[in-house]
Amino acid sequence: MTRLVYFAWVRERIGTGEEELDIPAEVTDVAGLLVFLQARGDNYAAALAEPEVIRVALDKFHAEHDAPIDGAREIALFPPMTGG
Repeated sequence: MTRLVYFAWVRERIGTGEEELDIPAEVTDVAGLLVFLQARGDNYAAALAEPEVIRVALDKFHAEHDAPIDGAREIALFPPMTGG
């Protein structure tokens, strides 16, 4: 099981702040994970409609979309951060 954590409007659109998922073996990188999650329902599809803007952290370290997810215990998804 992998813990997925969602922040800001990603969390609001999906409807939960976190969940534990069994990620299929064929999902090997961040980009594949986003495609897998989009197929989980309309709320996921809406949250991840523009996957290129989604930022990801694997075990609390920022990762690019081509990064492998194998072995990650926690994957966080969040929108771009803005200054304030």
